[in-house]
Amino acid sequence: MRLYLQGLKLWIGFVVGRIPWHAFRLFVYRRFLGMKIGPKTTVHWRLAFFAPQGITIANNSIVGNDCFLDGRLGLDIGGNVNIGGHVQIFTVGHDPQSKSFAAKGGRVTIGPRAYVASRATVLPSVTIGEGAVVAAGAVVSKDVAPYTIVGGVPAQVIGQRTQDLDYDLDFHMPFQ
Repeated sequence: MRLYLQGLKLWIGFVVGRIPWHAFRLFVYRRFLGMKIGPKTTVHWRLAFFAPQGITIANNSIVGNDCFLDGRLGLDIGGNVNIGGHVQIFTVGHDPQSKSFAAKGGRVTIGPRAYVASRATVLPSVTIGEGAVVAAGAVVSKDVAPYTIVGGVPAQVIGQRTQDLDYDLDFHMPFQ
């Protein structure tokens, strides 16, 4: 029965994610699927996820269209984080060295004012520090230090970001 309920939640999330009405999507994500989403946070449409109840998104953050968020082992997204479109964040993967192809992973944490650009992939057990930037298309398999810019496959340090950040993301489109 638990698997059927889990499947139903994923199906509801899939369908609701395609409704171009932001406030309605947030209502369903918060009230029916158990996501913890802070005020003034924008979640664009066509979001897909596993275990929505394990996902926390703080205030003033933006999650772009067509993202995948995995809450199975916990996903914490800080305040004023910008996650570009088509980003994938995983908390569980398979161990290719395991005889039984066992699952393994861990919590993913994204610090305040971080920016994960379009089509980036964040793998399990990663912490992205405050103000860090993940370049478009990067694959992050290791922790990213605060205010560090990483890019590539696998992601490597390509620069430093200023620490003098003073903004609140406040982007809302009611129908999209």
